[in-house]
Amino acid sequence: MEDLSLHMLDIMENCLNAQATRIEVRIDENPQADLLTLQIKDNGRGMDAQTLENSTNPFFTTRKTRRYGLGLSMLSESARATGGKLEVDSTPGKGTLVKATFHPSHIDMRPMGDIPQTLVTLIMGNPGIELYYNHSIAGESISLDTAELKESLTSPKALRLVEERLREGLAELARRARGRELT
Repeated sequence: MEDLSLHMLDIMENCLNAQATRIEVRIDENPQADLLTLQIKDNGRGMDAQTLENSTNPFFTTRKTRRYGLGLSMLSESARATGGKLEVDSTPGKGTLVKATFHPSHIDMRPMGDIPQTLVTLIMGNPGIELYYNHSIAGESISLDTAELKESLTSPKALRLVEERLREGLAELARRARGRELT
C-alpha cells in the first residue's frame, strides 16, 4: 500500500465484511515521542482464536472470493518497517481492534495519504454504517461522528462539506503542531 489512508480503507472494508455497523478510527500523532498510532475498532462478528492467530499471515483468509488475505499482513509490515508494530485483539460476537504504531521519522514511513477522501468514500459507499473518526496531533484533535450527522449525510453536497471541514481541521492541527515545535 502506498499510504496509510489506503491501509485504513482496506481494514475498514474488512470491518464491513465482518458485518460491523460501527467503525471507530483513531489516529494519534505524537511528534515529541516520534510516534503515530492508528487504531481501527469495529463491532463486527470478531475472530475466533485460530483466525486471530493467522490474521497477519498473507496466505490465510476467511473469504471465499480469494485465497489470500493481505490487509493485516501489509499493515503489519508497514508498521514494522518503521520500528513499530501491529496488534490485533478480537472477540467472537463483539468485534475487533487493530492497533498499528509507527515511528514517523523513519525513512520507511508511508505518507498519510488522503484521509478525508478515504472517509468520505467509506461513508458514500456504506450509508448505513456509523463511522467515528478522531485525529489528534500533539494533544489537539478533530473528530467526526456520522451517528450525530446521519440525516445530513444523504447528499453529495453534504459529503463534500464534511470532506472540506476534515481537510481544514487536519491542516489547522498540523499548523498548530508545527508552531509548538518551533517555540
